[in-house]
Amino acid sequence: MANVKYGGGVVAMAGSVAGTTHARNRFGYYVRARTKPVNPNTSLQIVVRLAIANLTQYWHDTMTPAQRIAWATYAGAVSMKNKLGETIYLTGFNMFIRSNVVRVQLGQNKTPAGPTVLALPEGDPTFSITASAGTQLISVTWDPLLPWCSIPASVLGLWMGQPQLATRNFFNGPWKNMGSIPGNQVPPQDRAPSYTLVLGQRIWVYSRTSSGPLDSRLSEPMVASCTVLA
Repeated sequence: MANVKYGGGVVAMAGSVAGTTHARNRFGYYVRARTKPVNPNTSLQIVVRLAIANLTQYWHDTMTPAQRIAWATYAGAVSMKNKLGETIYLTGFNMFIRSNVVRVQLGQNKTPAGPTVLALPEGDPTFSITASAGTQLISVTWDPLLPWCSIPASVLGLWMGQPQLATRNFFNGPWKNMGSIPGNQVPPQDRAPSYTLVLGQRIWVYSRTSSGPLDSRLSEPMVASCTVLA
């Protein structure tokens, strides 16, 4: 689905229509031919699709009206951004799926209780990574004093992009899950990469914090990059 903004004609557009994809990068808006993945049924995609299907059924068949109302209240208080950078508000159902698909993807339990703190978790400007071709490990650093770290069963989810040439300055996916770090651990922590680390290549890792089953707020993505060292 494409997001279109009309003014004196079409002034902004993002998404796919028929055989074309409309998007924006740091140089402005562009249009390219729409392409389909060679294999649209990878194991990681299947995990996400099954999670969405199971969570959808759980929302309709198992959750109480009070729990659904709590998610609607949270969704109505928390603004999000669409592909055009405009402020939107999700439904309670969509916010429940947004928060819990990531938890399932990271091997955590789903959370039926809607968040009582009506705001997204704060970002972490200290989130950073280093990588070694010799050890084949990525070292992850974050701020252990942020509130999510002290919430039981909270996690820092991690996803890695395919390594790029050292001259690459921008990366926006696709991403592969490389696991999570419990909030009660002390940084830095080493994690195995999703791809082989090669000396001199540049890598990107993005993260999201999930605040645990008692406060299942999901943060916006935080992205860090580095050049792979020896």
